[in-house]
Amino acid sequence: MQSARTISSPAKNDGGVRMTEAIRPFVHVLADSSDKLAGVCSALERQFTVAGERLDAEAKLSQVPFAVVVRAELRDVGTIAAIKKRAGKLAKATKRIFLVEHSSHVGISQAYALGATLVLPGALNKSKLLAALADPAEPASAGSSDAAQPDNAVEAAATAIASMFTAVTLGEPLDVDGTKEGGRRIADRITEHGLSEWLATVRRHHEGTYQHCLLVTGVAIDFGLSLGVGRTDLERLYSAAMFHDIGKAQIPLAILDKPGRLDTDERAMIEKHPAAGYEFLKDHEKISPEILDAVRHHHEYLDGSGYPDALCGESINDIVRILTISDIFAALIEHRHYKPTMPRTEAYNILCGMTGKLEKALVTSFKEVALTR
Repeated sequence: MQSARTISSPAKNDGGVRMTEAIRPFVHVLADSSDKLAGVCSALERQFTVAGERLDAEAKLSQVPFAVVVRAELRDVGTIAAIKKRAGKLAKATKRIFLVEHSSHVGISQAYALGATLVLPGALNKSKLLAALADPAEPASAGSSDAAQPDNAVEAAATAIASMFTAVTLGEPLDVDGTKEGGRRIADRITEHGLSEWLATVRRHHEGTYQHCLLVTGVAIDFGLSLGVGRTDLERLYSAAMFHDIGKAQIPLAILDKPGRLDTDERAMIEKHPAAGYEFLKDHEKISPEILDAVRHHHEYLDGSGYPDALCGESINDIVRILTISDIFAALIEHRHYKPTMPRTEAYNILCGMTGKLEKALVTSFKEVALTR
């Protein structure tokens, strides 16, 4: 097989009318072997104009594609270097989808560090890949820098979360300032364009644990803005949200992203993440006591039925109460490929039904955030 190839088979629309190639979106595929390259190209060639290129060949990308799909072993130093050489051109693509066969926090983090907008772990799944390439939003005009900002904010925050998870997994130093900067970028974006746009953008580009962290941070920020909190408190809130699930870096992705109900042992492992996150962060001088408290206690309830410390009533501070509501709501409205996204109205009704567990006045104040913002 040649190191690069372009597939340009004719296509028909649903009415049987032949479409020109200019209408079909251009997807550029990068892979570290001929077999991987052929597999992805074959999956896409009926719906896209496809160009395929092996990473060990000279870079051939001459035009800006709608999307780049990378299928490669990200544990290989040479492969990473080859992708980095193409970073400038890859960055111009609207979508950069990485297919990571070895599903791990490190692999997914590496993909985001290389510029991924979405990572699909596991073996090549044609239907999931095609769904990821099907953008529900209208394409932005090429000259609109404002239209590009939502994805930039998502990518910056996702990269910060990826770096954070990698630090925990590999025992490396934590970039606290980078994580807080990711939260600030989200706050700026939501202040300018609102929560609904943020939720839609995140769900379009991310799945699983990273999607959840990005959604929680966005919801918590908008909740804080609606309550009129000051800049210092807003920074504490988005920092707490960015860090709140850091303990999940020690939990296998197979459990975190498992479709369906967890068994008893899996649930027990999941419930260790607040304390694990606290233990990892507690000695970092740039992590304030308020953030540590939120990381450890965001699953506590006012009636004492939460974990890990069964706190109740006044033992739970305001930032934790806000974060807990944001966390639950974000979990309910997440997009998962194995279940439909819950409508925001239904998710808010569930919060209203958690009488005694959540502060009633805050849940009432959250209504506008949940339903209209």
